[in-house]
Amino acid sequence: MTRTFVVGLDGASWRLLDPWIEAGKLPNVAAVRAAGAWADHRSCLPPVTFPNWKCYSAGKDPGGLGVFWFEHVDLEAGRIETAEGGDFRTAELWDYLEDEGRSAGVVNMPTMSPPRDVGGPVVAGGPDAVAGEYRSIDAGYTSPPELADRLEREFDYRVHPDPLLSSNEERGAEVEAILEVMDSRFEVATRLFEEEGLEFVHVTLFYLNVLHHFFWDEEPTLRAWKLVDEWIGRLREYEDTRLVLMSDHGAAPTTTEFYVNEWLAENGYQARKRTVDQYLRPVGLDRENVLRIAKRAGVVDLLARTVPKRIQQLVPQRAGLKRGRKLEAIDLDRTAAVASGQGPVYLNPAFDVEATREELIADLRAVEDDEGPLFTAVHRGEDIYRGPHVDEAPEIVLDQRPGVHVNDGVGGGEVLTGPDRWAAENTTRGIFAAVGPDVEAGRLDRISILDIAPTLLAGAGCAVPTDMRGEVLPIFEGDPAVDRREPIELDGAADRDADDRATERLEHLGYME
Repeated sequence: MTRTFVVGLDGASWRLLDPWIEAGKLPNVAAVRAAGAWADHRSCLPPVTFPNWKCYSAGKDPGGLGVFWFEHVDLEAGRIETAEGGDFRTAELWDYLEDEGRSAGVVNMPTMSPPRDVGGPVVAGGPDAVAGEYRSIDAGYTSPPELADRLEREFDYRVHPDPLLSSNEERGAEVEAILEVMDSRFEVATRLFEEEGLEFVHVTLFYLNVLHHFFWDEEPTLRAWKLVDEWIGRLREYEDTRLVLMSDHGAAPTTTEFYVNEWLAENGYQARKRTVDQYLRPVGLDRENVLRIAKRAGVVDLLARTVPKRIQQLVPQRAGLKRGRKLEAIDLDRTAAVASGQGPVYLNPAFDVEATREELIADLRAVEDDEGPLFTAVHRGEDIYRGPHVDEAPEIVLDQRPGVHVNDGVGGGEVLTGPDRWAAENTTRGIFAAVGPDVEAGRLDRISILDIAPTLLAGAGCAVPTDMRGEVLPIFEGDPAVDRREPIELDGAADRDADDRATERLEHLGYME
């Protein structure tokens, strides 16, 4: 029976890879594409880690998941909370494989913290598996729990690199640490695949996209991709194995930063209150400066352990207030709209939502910079999402033009600026490639990320659940028949951790700044 090994390449795009492939720098990626089926895929909006890794594994858009970005926004309750793995209310690809007797393992998967029992080994991954603001988690990130002891004993495994990359200037130890953890992901995944005789393994390289964000196509990113290419060469040597390369979304060089909440305030959709940040930021006291000084002095871990969290959170971020702290600076009684980063915009139900939405969509469609409109489309949430959680969706969803970074910082910047922290921003154009004994070679028309899970299930000879929205791609020899089945109903969502650990990790990577 043909086994499957999936390599999840966070933020991978042919736009980045094509010049390196043509220059002969990624021979194994080139060989997979030449011998197999491949395509661009379109990720779900917004094109980010949360929710797109789960869009892939569940075959559903966010309307079927209940998570629309890294945060949950409830303006009626006046609350913004960080999303975590237990908030995704759905069964996934590996649940169906295990249910039909196919052994499966998942390594370093974002959106899976806290980990849950899927039958085979599970290792939760970044950015959501965290222990503290700057420190990597050292327990509680695997299922079964004792797997973590084995990973640390045999592989010196770390969920997060240390030191953590947080700046475009950090090209030394921070980059080396990312390369080391990427290498260990492959070591763990291949060892489990071989020693436990798994029929399916998925491994994710989340920190690959962190390098894209900070360096785009510069030397640190190429070093990482050469490491990936070497491992792909080894994986191609497995017999009776289908190798799949895929990403959650793509990336493109950043040209413009759009501070969406600042724009909402300037255009009368949002009212503000004064906060302590407005007094600290002008004198240069912000988290970026504090982190840089702490790294130079070698006291990052000491400060993370000894400085009370409430004091840490008072230090402003250069890009402005994020997540729940946004509401500290927003007078919600006089505010019609609040945005998350990279696309979602929520409307205050205390106002006339439909009238506000019609006016706001028209105004957002007209926003331009020197290159033209910032958004390729401005959608109503219910027009692009399907499923039982559409009523929780943002009322408006922006589709960023490639190169535009929609920053949700409150009080931190001008409305329109050039690139700031990130050299590259996410796009909806991800990658897919598959090669193996039963895969027909050829380029496919642009596909959806939602097609990947049904295709992998069909390739394993498993039925596809009726609530998966994607289609089975025509990549298999003989065009096998595809059965349908009823979805698996999981127990209720896991209890949410009330502290801000995941938020802090996301901030220092730049996702929630």
